[in-house]
Amino acid sequence: MAQQLTANQRKLLEGKDFVHLATINRDGTPQVTPVWVETDGDYVIVNTEEKRLKTRNMKRDPRVTIEVLNPENPYTYMSIRGRVVEITAEGGAEGIDRLSTKYLGQDKYPFNQPGDVRVIVRIEPLKISGVA
Repeated sequence: MAQQLTANQRKLLEGKDFVHLATINRDGTPQVTPVWVETDGDYVIVNTEEKRLKTRNMKRDPRVTIEVLNPENPYTYMSIRGRVVEITAEGGAEGIDRLSTKYLGQDKYPFNQPGDVRVIVRIEPLKISGVA
């Protein structure tokens, strides 16, 4: 059952904080990657490239954990255990540009390579803990 994000938790996700996304490799070991993140208020949204290992992992096994730490106060953090409910290329290019504006201050994401397909990953929070 989904858990609702509080206003403080949403604020932490809306900040410029890096998030660590943990996925599960085929052999059961964890794979952790720093990612940019946003929220629509209900879901945690990550944008990544279709060919990345984390994308393949999430398509195979939708269980993920997200950790976000406020760099200004490291005692303010949040851990979200969740489930990927959607991976779609629709809106992926626009999404990475939006995140580029948030994190880099640049309207266009400068690191796309020819042939890259950006995808939006929508994550449903199932268990939220921490001090946020």
